[in-house]
Amino acid sequence: MDWINFPAFAGITFISWLSGVSLVNFSARKKSLETTGTVLVIAGIAVLTLFVVMLWINLERPPLRTLGETRLWYSLFLPFVGVITYYRWRYKWFLGYALALASLFLMINYLNPETYSKTLMPALQSPWFVPHVIVYIFSYALLAASSLVAVKGLYQLYSRELNLKVLRLADNLVYVGFSFLTLGLLFGALWAKEAWGHYWTWDPKETWAFLTWLCYLGYMHFRHFQPRKMKAPLWALSVAFIVLLICWFGINYLPSAANSVHVYGD
Repeated sequence: MDWINFPAFAGITFISWLSGVSLVNFSARKKSLETTGTVLVIAGIAVLTLFVVMLWINLERPPLRTLGETRLWYSLFLPFVGVITYYRWRYKWFLGYALALASLFLMINYLNPETYSKTLMPALQSPWFVPHVIVYIFSYALLAASSLVAVKGLYQLYSRELNLKVLRLADNLVYVGFSFLTLGLLFGALWAKEAWGHYWTWDPKETWAFLTWLCYLGYMHFRHFQPRKMKAPLWALSVAFIVLLICWFGINYLPSAANSVHVYGD
């Protein structure tokens, strides 16, 4: 299994998601159509999961080295979050958003194919590498979902139709996402200690990771002490995701990252 097989798997996944979300959104009160749509969405997730697993086996290492590889995980985790959120809160629109964003990442990978290498630099051979990156990507998927909810909340707010359930959904996604983000920081510190001899060195990537963590911590504190405020937390959540995006891949384009120990892949 290699990148040459990706278009086929991505195509099947996209068709399954598109068919599934269409049935879910247009099922009205027909439970059978809604169930079929959900099964198709889950089938798409299963196909993409199969590709990731087989790619892992073929590479003889976790596919987490490059941005393209991490986009695969992002495309996998976002629909997973969307399905769970749909089952828990029955937000059909959110399932559609999650699948659309995941499909976008699949399209980016399709348009920018990579030549995967089996080799890993010594720093990436740490046992903390896999849990650190997977936990981080899962947290990014949850926090991205919270930002999608925030954008919808802002639209409703300025349309004077804000549904408080939207803000509560954003809160729940942030709480869970922040927990995984914190775990990612801790795993990263343990990885850094083993690979470079220090838990924390204020490397540009570490600095932006800490700023991201502070942004979401600030959001939770604001929501706790100012529960009646609506506009400020929604804007804060939208801005926090921009900081997260800079931390994820924007840092690679900053001059300060030239000597970063985290620049190990394209």
